[in-house]
Order: sequence, then structure tokens, then C-alpha cells
Amino acid sequence: MFKNFNKLEKAWILYDIGNSAFTMMVSTIIPLWFNALANNAGMSDSEYLAYWSYGTSIATILVALIGPVFGTIADNKGFKKPMFMTVLIIGVVGCALLGVAPNWILYLITYVIAKVCYQSSLVFYDSMLTDVTVPERMDLVSSQGYAWGYIGSCIPFLGALIFYALGMYNILPMQICITIDFLIIAAWWLGVSVPLVKQYKQKYYVESGAGKIKASFQRLGRTLVRLAKKEKKIFFFLIGFFFYIDGVYTIIDEAVAIGRSFGFGDMILLVVLLLTQVVAFAFATLFGKLTEKYDNFTLISVCIAGYTFVAFFALTMHAVWQFGVMAFVVGMFQGAIQALSRSYFAQIIPADNSGEYFGLYDICGKGAAFMGTMMVGVTVQLTNSVNIAVGTLAILFIAGYFFLRKSAKM
Repeated sequence: MFKNFNKLEKAWILYDIGNSAFTMMVSTIIPLWFNALANNAGMSDSEYLAYWSYGTSIATILVALIGPVFGTIADNKGFKKPMFMTVLIIGVVGCALLGVAPNWILYLITYVIAKVCYQSSLVFYDSMLTDVTVPERMDLVSSQGYAWGYIGSCIPFLGALIFYALGMYNILPMQICITIDFLIIAAWWLGVSVPLVKQYKQKYYVESGAGKIKASFQRLGRTLVRLAKKEKKIFFFLIGFFFYIDGVYTIIDEAVAIGRSFGFGDMILLVVLLLTQVVAFAFATLFGKLTEKYDNFTLISVCIAGYTFVAFFALTMHAVWQFGVMAFVVGMFQGAIQALSRSYFAQIIPADNSGEYFGLYDICGKGAAFMGTMMVGVTVQLTNSVNIAVGTLAILFIAGYFFLRKSAKM
């Protein structure tokens, strides 16, 4: 495992394996348990999907507001590591508490808090890429992070899946199984993060002197102005990224909720999405090797085309096998588009201000992935059609490609 990587690169990749376990839960058991709590409160399937979409949107809007601020502050000398550790610990505790939330309202609030902290940790984590490796290895290291994150997350998830099945088939009380599930994921997330916490040292930083917080806001303001006026390549990439990655994260966050709305069985959904992780590992590794022959624009464009196909394919989806096809195609491009976007962005930004820039990156990515979930939530309430709701995501991928192409020409 991790051949030809140094100790710090390995530690950085390990955190992807840790946090991906929570991502896996967000895509599977977290919405399923929310559905169970919602059913206890008398909600319909469409209401459940709408409220789940709104909760996800609130979490991502909050990160959109605090991400760039946190990232800019973290660029100060000695700030990045303690800020990363703070949101990591709060996120892990929130994950554990999801197993004991007594009703859907408290569950959704706890989920929002845990997800905000999870996404905030990625602002710092992504910006660490400039510290842990050299520019010519960023594509490889970033791709391996996503690849091993997908396959590594399957280890704790298999344990969680076993207990979920024991509860579903009434071998053990479901509440006890759910509590154990979230404790497993929380412990894994924290445990696998230890090497990075112990080994990471901030190599690139800014010296602000007194008034670091005020200076951080001033730097952020100057960066926003500079992006719009001078750094057009970064500016248009971020706009394109905003659109296409919004669609990607919407599909990741809503996959089980969408399948559940079609009436597919829980265990079928969980098995299909587990296999998707294996596919994602294989193709993220493949795309990492393809960067030696093809440029990032070409490879990201291929991924966008794949997701556009998924959105249109969803318009006719009604059977389990079709959900399986959609999940396989998503797996093909899921890790690749995230890894390629992250490493490409790390290569075109100033290393000393990586936290600040990755804060903006997270606005346009994990922190701003509210548009797609809102589109799904509103469309399904207006049309009562999950097919149409997912199909509308094609708009995001087409717009994303347009601005990505504009950026490539700069």
C-alpha cells in the first residue's frame, strides 16, 4: 500500500481514508435512518426527500460562509493545524451523537453540525496538499487520496453494514445497531487522522504580525478583487467548478434518498453503493495515471460528460438495474473529477495563500453545493417526480463545462 510515497504524503492520504468513512455514511445509512425517523413522524417519501435536501443545503451554505474566512485565517503561521484539529474533533463527536438522536429534528440538526465540521476540515486538508508534496506530484497524490479514500472507507462501512442488517432483520434492536454504527465510523475517522495530526507541519504561510484576524479579512478582500480583475484563469475555473461539482456532490449526498424514493430496498441500495466505492477506487487510480498522458482539462471534461449522461439517464430510471448502471457510471468519474479538480487548483494558486484560496475553492465546491440539492428538493415538490428532479442536474454540468473551457483558454 502507498508505494513510492513519503511518510507525510502517506499521512495525508490516510486522512482521506478517515473522512471518507463519514462521506460513505452520508451517502447511505445517515439518510436511511433519517427516513426511519421521518416515517415515525408521519412524513411521506417526497416530504422526507425535500427536508433532507433542505438540511443538506443549510449545511453547505454555512460552509460557504465560513470556509474562506477559516481558510484565510489558517494561512497565518501556526494556525492551520489547530484549526483543523478543532473541526475534526467536533465533527467526530457529532458523528457519534447521530446514533442517539431521538427524533428527526434533532437528528437533522446534529447532522448539519457534523457535516459543517467535516466540510470545514476539508478546507484545511485540501490546502495542506501544497505543504505535503511538490507540484509535479500533486495529481498523483491527490488521486491516490481519493482512490484509497473510497476503498478504505469500505472497511468500517462493512462493520456498520453488518450491524445495520442485524437490526433490520430484528436480530438486535435497531437503535442499538445504529448507535454502534455511528460509533464505529467516528472512531475510524478519528483514529486514521492521527498520523496527519502528528506529522503535519505548515510549510507555507503568511506573516501578518499583530491583528492576524483583521489582516486575514483584508487579504481575503484583496484576493477577491484580484481574482475578478487579474487572475481570470483561476476565476473562471472556480465558476465552472461551482457548477459541475455542485451536481457531483448533490448526486453523492442524495443517492440513497433518491433510490429510497423509488421504493428500492435498503439492503439493495447499500450493497450497490458499496460496490460503487470499489469502482471509484479503480477509476480514480486509472485517471491518476492518465494525467501522465492527458491534460487536466481533457480528463475533467470526460468526467463532466459522464455525469451529464447520468442526469439524462435518470429521466427514464425506474428499475433497480438502472439504479445500478447509474451508480456504476457515477463511480467511474466520482473520485477522478474531485481529485483532478483539487490537484489542478493547487497547481495554479500561490502556495503561501493555499488556505485562503482553498477556502474560496470550498465555497465553489463542498461549501456551495446547495444549488443542486435545492433544485432536487423544489422540483420533486412541484412535480412529484424524482426522475425530473435528478434530470435537472444536467444544467449544472453543462454550465460547468462552459466556464471550465473558458478558463482553459486563459
